[in-house]
Amino acid sequence: MKALFTALLFCVGVGLSPAIRAQQVAVKTNLLYDAMLNINGGIEVGLAPRWSLDFSANYNNWTFSGGKRWKNWFLQPEARYWLCDRFSGHFLGLHLHGGKYNVGGLDNGINFLGSDFSQLGDYRYQGWFAGAGVAYGYAFILGMHWNLELELGLGYAYTRFDKFECVGCGRRMERDKTHHYVGPTKAAVNLVYVF
Repeated sequence: MKALFTALLFCVGVGLSPAIRAQQVAVKTNLLYDAMLNINGGIEVGLAPRWSLDFSANYNNWTFSGGKRWKNWFLQPEARYWLCDRFSGHFLGLHLHGGKYNVGGLDNGINFLGSDFSQLGDYRYQGWFAGAGVAYGYAFILGMHWNLELELGLGYAYTRFDKFECVGCGRRMERDKTHHYVGPTKAAVNLVYVF
């Protein structure tokens, strides 16, 4: 029985070795999110010569001085079509995204396409979101196993949230409000290690 198990492991290993040599898997971190203290990581798996599936997870649980809050987690799977070879050059992506957030006390003057982010300075918002988008990116080969990947995505997100009077207090002003967001849904400068 032990010999049969060893033989089976050997056959699986030999069967997988061409796939490993053909650059089937990559792991990555988004340097933009790292700079914003957003813990993140991703894995990308080759599906076909020009297709891959990218999956990223992001988490931020920080409360800053003055009661400022930027807490969130979200997942973002993406199907990618590479215009030349997988893991190098131009690619197009179709992604989904979803997660939860608790954000407030962030002064800014951003107001575009029907989304008024300037209200984040005076109020706190807590809720969830889900949506989809399209992306374009380019992967630069840095070395035998290292790539630098740039990507920008645009899309849609539906969100349902509660609005609170101030960042620190718990007085709820509105419950189960909805918003339809259209705009940037992905920005990445990924440092990638390709196996």
